[in-house]
Amino acid sequence: CCLRCELGRAWRLNYKTCMLSHHTLDTQTESSSLIQLQHISKHYPGNGGDVFALEDVSFSIGAGELVFLTGHSGAGKSTVLRLIAAMERPSEGSLHVASQDLGQMPAAAIPFLRRKLGLVFQDQKLLEDRCALDNVMLPLQVTGHAHGDALRRAHTALQRVGLGDRADAAPRSLSGGERQRLCMARAVVNHPVLLLADEPTVGLDAHAAQDIMALLLDFHQHGTTVLVATHDQQLMQGLMARHMARRLTLQHGRLLPSSDRSRA
Repeated sequence: CCLRCELGRAWRLNYKTCMLSHHTLDTQTESSSLIQLQHISKHYPGNGGDVFALEDVSFSIGAGELVFLTGHSGAGKSTVLRLIAAMERPSEGSLHVASQDLGQMPAAAIPFLRRKLGLVFQDQKLLEDRCALDNVMLPLQVTGHAHGDALRRAHTALQRVGLGDRADAAPRSLSGGERQRLCMARAVVNHPVLLLADEPTVGLDAHAAQDIMALLLDFHQHGTTVLVATHDQQLMQGLMARHMARRLTLQHGRLLPSSDRSRA
């Protein structure tokens, strides 16, 4: 059973009885894409007319890829990630994730999609009154996992990001790098097929930033499709020189022709 099948089933059954499996996506063909944007535009109303965050953006990402989305502040990177996570709808164009048209997807189906996405956004949304372990367990509790299974998987996720000995720590007691690693553990505890990270190294020192990028690479090497929005050119270029990765560059809401668009 795959994400594509489950979302289709949720659509047909009015989303009441469908529960996503915890298996990864089935193997996709070379011609298929996990993510596909076609002529996507996103605009917001402004005092002097519509303000475009994205304009006519097209690209695709295959299952298992590592892709860096770069550009200046305000270029539209965060908007792309929010659209892929179905946090917003495109104003124009079509956006497909696992062959599902997110622009047409009913709101009731969106939670089923997000169960197989890992999200690391700049607004960390950590529960400051809960310990690190409870923060990581939350996605599993929301999706109905048994307590014992959720506890085991949360401990494993914390160990994977190097916080195995900080399970009982309050988020406010963690350093900036540790807080971001906690967000990473929460994002991958549900074994996502797609990990979206929005400026995951912002505000971190060089050592902590390298640790975060190393974790993203580790998740990718274990089969997760990873899309990272970043303005850290130096760190990104160093990683791209050593790993198979693509770069897409936005400028003022448009995808630059120099971007690698071989799968668009």
